[in-house]
Amino acid sequence: MSVRDLEPKAMWNHFADLNAVPRASKKEEEVIQFMIDFGKKLGLETIKDTAGNVVIKKPASPGMENRKTIIMQSHLDMVHQKNSDTDFDFATQGIDMRVIGDWVDANGTTLGADNGIGVASIMTVLSSDTIVHPAVEAMFTIDEETGMTGAIHLDSSNFSGEILLNLDTEDDDEISIGCAGGIDTNTTYTCKTEELKSDSEILSITIKGLVGGHSGMDIDKERGNANKFMNRVLYHLHSMGEYQLISVDGGSLRNAIPRESNCVLAVTNENAEALKAEFEKIAGVIVAEFKTIEENVEFSIQTTTTDSKPISNDDKVKILHALYAVHNGVYRMSPDIQGLVEASSSLARIIVKDGEFITQSLQRSSVESTKDDLANTIRGSFELMGCGVVQSGDYPGWQPNKDSAILDIMSKLYRDSFDEEPKIKACHAGLECGILLKHLPEVDMISFGPNIRAAHSPDEKCQISSVQKYWGYLIDTLQLIPTK
Repeated sequence: MSVRDLEPKAMWNHFADLNAVPRASKKEEEVIQFMIDFGKKLGLETIKDTAGNVVIKKPASPGMENRKTIIMQSHLDMVHQKNSDTDFDFATQGIDMRVIGDWVDANGTTLGADNGIGVASIMTVLSSDTIVHPAVEAMFTIDEETGMTGAIHLDSSNFSGEILLNLDTEDDDEISIGCAGGIDTNTTYTCKTEELKSDSEILSITIKGLVGGHSGMDIDKERGNANKFMNRVLYHLHSMGEYQLISVDGGSLRNAIPRESNCVLAVTNENAEALKAEFEKIAGVIVAEFKTIEENVEFSIQTTTTDSKPISNDDKVKILHALYAVHNGVYRMSPDIQGLVEASSSLARIIVKDGEFITQSLQRSSVESTKDDLANTIRGSFELMGCGVVQSGDYPGWQPNKDSAILDIMSKLYRDSFDEEPKIKACHAGLECGILLKHLPEVDMISFGPNIRAAHSPDEKCQISSVQKYWGYLIDTLQLIPTK
């Protein structure tokens, strides 16, 4: 079965059309034009603001003119990530989607259901002649995944809506009323290099097959971090004998839990077999520790070649110690909301190449003071070894409003529709609502969506039956928007 044959057919077809367009964060030119053409083809007022966000406005259905105007919001960009053995060019190819049972996924790449299902939902409302709705202001933001710059630089003068529906969460039994803020910590350090010892064997170590996932929503699941795994291996090998470190390339995107890491090192011929034996020992220990979580993790070592110089032993030691010391994972659980991660950090990217040591990490927290404390913790770990540290992309969290009128409406609708209580939650992810609330302080905001699993990884998938549940819930919500 094709994705285009699924129900609701119009929505899945819009999703398929969207997924044919390259839309990596910061490379959204094509998808911005795609959305502008879509709005203009429908004859609707279509605006592109100076940041690149697209706004499409549609009048109310007959009989709904006296209802409050709603803002329907989703982001256009998606995380582009693929398995190392997948031959795919995100810049030129559309996502290769598959229907497997009750799920839609992609063949070796991210699916883009985050946030493409939300975008397709809004497109369906805009293009429909039969869906009953109040006046709609569709807000399609850019660059959500790598900095939220679209939301940060939004032109709020384009909006008059009083209620905002953010369609960007990943559990269909949850209604989100809050989210975490975040800040990026990027570090650099120039290493001394040395000559490769003449009697050396060059070895490549690869770690792959980890589950990965969203570094906010999945950070409490105790999944392995390939960067931390690799550093643990290299630290152990250093403690057992000498080797020269040539390069490390671990992780991919700032907001994804690292799934893979590769390094190249050199060891004298006389010590090569001992190093390989120690590698097998530490790899076995890690596999045993994580066997219930990381069932498919693979550690391998093999001979290779290189033209690059090793870094000095002193700098190698500094790097290994700094990476061991830096915090990764949950930093604090919320004392106020049961089960909510308040603050976390993810060590997303490690590069050692041609004498340069670079790291990227992302700190999240729903409390600004805790976010600052955690960001300083990460900064301090790297400044101790002399790294230059730049912290940027700071964005606020979304403080829950338990007196929200749209929350009351949607909670009752959920109970009536599904005969169960919805989970009213704040999430440990960087929804744009916190930033949008700065621009639109009087707007009542809420976030919801269908079941999406393993977002930000090539295992990303979206549940078909859940989309149908979410879609019906969305359409019913539109009809219950209160009067002005």
